[in-house]
Amino acid sequence: MENTIRRIGILTSGGDAPGMNAAIRAVVRAAIHHGVECVGIRRGFTGLINGDFITMNATSVSGISRRGGTILYSARSEEFRTELGQEKAVATCKMLGLDGIVGIGGDGTFRGLHDLAQRGIAVIGIPGTIDNDIACSSYTIGFDTACNTALDATDKLQDTMQSHERCSVVEVMGHNAGHLALNVGMGCGATAVLIPEKEVDLDRDVIEPIRDARLIGRTHFMIIVAEGVGDSYEIAKKIHDTTALDVRVTVLGHVQRGGAPTSRDRVAATYMGYNAVKLLLEGKTDRVVCMQNNDYVDFDITEALSMKKGIDEQAYIVLRDLSSVN
Repeated sequence: MENTIRRIGILTSGGDAPGMNAAIRAVVRAAIHHGVECVGIRRGFTGLINGDFITMNATSVSGISRRGGTILYSARSEEFRTELGQEKAVATCKMLGLDGIVGIGGDGTFRGLHDLAQRGIAVIGIPGTIDNDIACSSYTIGFDTACNTALDATDKLQDTMQSHERCSVVEVMGHNAGHLALNVGMGCGATAVLIPEKEVDLDRDVIEPIRDARLIGRTHFMIIVAEGVGDSYEIAKKIHDTTALDVRVTVLGHVQRGGAPTSRDRVAATYMGYNAVKLLLEGKTDRVVCMQNNDYVDFDITEALSMKKGIDEQAYIVLRDLSSVN
């Protein structure tokens, strides 16, 4: 059957994540391999509304897999939430002759893609977020790099905390999801980890573990806090007031978004980008490329957005049990 896909657009939207560039590269090179032209839409849906684009070829994506961030830039667009904004975006697609769009990002990106699909534009989503909170996918681009970035920071902090016999409260990203905090806490052997999925009792979850560890001779303590739990400085004050420990707070913030992506993120992004183009060529639309049990599959965007992703209960149990050993 004759290929009806001649030209596609690619954009990144929402928060950036290491590995997005690897996905961009895969989409562009896969498209070229199948004789499809590729247009890069800069600044997400804002760029789609304003016609901010560049033509892309094999040279324009050469060597970008090792770079963090996104060469197409990213932005959040309030205008795109309006009927007029979406009409402008569709007009840009028609003006550029785009037969489909691949969007890389999180839930907000997928909602925007679904809006375009409702207006007749073929779309495929790729999950890219360091929070790993896309329910339809067991893994999202950027998560592994963010974990390693945070672990590198906690390793360094533990050196100085040990030297001064201090308690370190480290805040990692995760407004509504504790996947990053849980994995970082397990990796660094934290005394306690606080995540939004679990009800927090500071006396039970932080103070008592610190006291138990101190009774067996520990003199420094690492507390990992997901940003959605609450004010890390208030948590630190509670620890100090209750235990008299010297407590320092480190908010890692957006440093977790940057840096060269790990091998896992580059490989996952490459597979997802390749499969996104494949889905468009198969005539599919309104789908999200996902990882399930190390296989790459796809879900309807509406179905994907309706799913809920809980915390890894086994990981939480392992972390809790190992932390409680005296």
